[in-house]
Amino acid sequence: MNNKFIIISAPSGSGKSTIASFLLKNINTLSFSVSTTTRAKRKNEKDGIDYYFINKIKFNNHLKKGDFVEWEEVYEGDYKGTLKSEIDRLLNKNKNIIFDVDVKGGLNLKKYFGDNSLSVFLDVPNLLTLKDRLQKRGSETEKSINERIEKSKQEILLKDEFDVVILNDKIDQTKKEILSVINNFILT
Repeated sequence: MNNKFIIISAPSGSGKSTIASFLLKNINTLSFSVSTTTRAKRKNEKDGIDYYFINKIKFNNHLKKGDFVEWEEVYEGDYKGTLKSEIDRLLNKNKNIIFDVDVKGGLNLKKYFGDNSLSVFLDVPNLLTLKDRLQKRGSETEKSINERIEKSKQEILLKDEFDVVILNDKIDQTKKEILSVINNFILT
């Protein structure tokens, strides 16, 4: 098997986790790359499933050892990254790998994996829709929502650097479109 790498990126609240979960349920050759983060776990998240939740000291130790394929400080004091060991774990299962990462992380993964990867940017109709989705999530303060909206403005400017841009306006249509795009990429 020639492993393929599917990179799903979008501003926070754009639906990338929903889309990644949908793809995992509908394409049996995909496995999810679990990112590492220093942020606090949300109430429905599970360590080792949604993220590897570690403290900043452990994160910095991984940085010093060069253990990350990509990493960044996503928000002040909130670090995220993709460990090389996570990629190795999935490659040993002979699976195609799907990543659900922020925009800069997605661009860095695209550079790392090159032509064996497909980078997809999930766009939103507008920032009001994005703000509404973040508020409905129920896990964000008004301050963090505003920080995410400000960051989203910058991330949206980078969308043309991705291989494919898909507007996530109507979820059923988005699912059909992305399933077709990913299946075509995996089969080529």
